[in-house]
Amino acid sequence: MERKKTKEIHIGNKVIGGGNPILIQSMTNTKTEDAEATVAQIKRLEAAGCDIIRCAVPTMEAAEALKEIKKQISIPLVADIHFDYKLALAAIENGADKIRINPGNIGSAERVRAVVDAAKERNVPIRVGVNSGSLEKNLVEKYQGVTAEGIVESALDKVKMIEDMGYDNLVVSIKSSDVMMCVRAHELIAEKMDYPLHVGITESGTIISGNIKSSIGLGLILSQGIGDTIRVSLTGDPLEEIKSAKIILRTLGLRKGGIEVVSCPTCGRTRIDLIGLANQVENMVADIPLDIKVAVMGCVVNGPGEAKEADIGIAGGIGEGLIIKHGEIYKKVPEAELLPALREELLHWQQTE
Repeated sequence: MERKKTKEIHIGNKVIGGGNPILIQSMTNTKTEDAEATVAQIKRLEAAGCDIIRCAVPTMEAAEALKEIKKQISIPLVADIHFDYKLALAAIENGADKIRINPGNIGSAERVRAVVDAAKERNVPIRVGVNSGSLEKNLVEKYQGVTAEGIVESALDKVKMIEDMGYDNLVVSIKSSDVMMCVRAHELIAEKMDYPLHVGITESGTIISGNIKSSIGLGLILSQGIGDTIRVSLTGDPLEEIKSAKIILRTLGLRKGGIEVVSCPTCGRTRIDLIGLANQVENMVADIPLDIKVAVMGCVVNGPGEAKEADIGIAGGIGEGLIIKHGEIYKKVPEAELLPALREELLHWQQTE
């Protein structure tokens, strides 16, 4: 696909827009005031593939904690600010690489200008965020409800406000829990500005419903070349957001690297715990940086034949375990040894790469 060319923005040691790779974001769910717990979670997220991390800053103590957090992590830190412009000023002072604000709930133009001036002084990007749930009353009335057009107009109004204050180091996010409204809003705004877009379906739900909604929404948006960073917003462990984002990008051909695990859906022929085995394989390969496909199959029908498109696979439930390479039986092992045998093959493959 041809990606929309957007303005290049530097966020700490990362660059978004301008055709650079789409980066994965997440948000901590620790108390930001607890720097130790927050750092620990960020390091786990970074190890899983998170490129940029956002922390809530609801208190001055949280804003001050950013300084210590920043010292101990190596990915850019975004401060999430609502309502109190003084928290934005403190976050910038304490080293935030980017701040996320909704100018509509920060207060007066003078308060927004204070934030803009502080960001300008340190060349800190501002992410202008607008959610459908906080759409201004006049725009709801104008468009007779919450609409994609209203969301876009709200975002563009806020962008212009900051531009008029002499600052254009901006990233924009427009989100809705209504998937198709969110898609339409991104299509509209991509035609009207060239700032990088942070894309996501907000309040998408639990692991199952959130993943389905996010996959559909992000898939439709990204497949049109729109989007420079993404977050899969899930009600759950933020590590799940990273796993999902990586799969979405890899499925769309927007990111390479990392093992793709495919597995059959199980049926009456299955004679092993294929569900457990597939999950074990997926967890096991998470830290192996090979750009290959691994198949996990549960019977002789789906064994060598169905797995032939994978680089390597395993099959069980047929009295013995099989290691399969490109559809051919490579090695037979006891079923209980399938997992360690597969890991051994993958580690050997990694060493010879």
